[in-house]
Amino acid sequence: MVQQLLWLETLLKCSGGVVLTLFPLTAARLFGLPKGESGLWPRLLGAVLLGIAAAAFLEGQGHGPRGLGLGALMAINLISAAALLVLLGSGSASATRRGRAVLWLLLFILLALAALEFIYA
Repeated sequence: MVQQLLWLETLLKCSGGVVLTLFPLTAARLFGLPKGESGLWPRLLGAVLLGIAAAAFLEGQGHGPRGLGLGALMAINLISAAALLVLLGSGSASATRRGRAVLWLLLFILLALAALEFIYA
């Protein structure tokens, strides 16, 4: 189950990272999220997600340099979920209903992954 969680983390973080890095303003518009005039911050977030995906991939390979373990991925997911919860609770996360729905879904996915990683860490 640990290998499956690492692959799931790699897939989710990599797909989000690629979308944010290559199409930051389009992704914001598509998901109904606030977008700025520049794609700098979404691209930086995309790069961070790609780095986390690479670390999870390395951890799953089990040889050579080690990446993140499930405990570290759990911490990242919990901190990300907490930040989303604060933004959603304060009403500053998104002005559109679709954007809030996407963020609530992401919040629940992050919490579910963190719970699974807690069980198997």
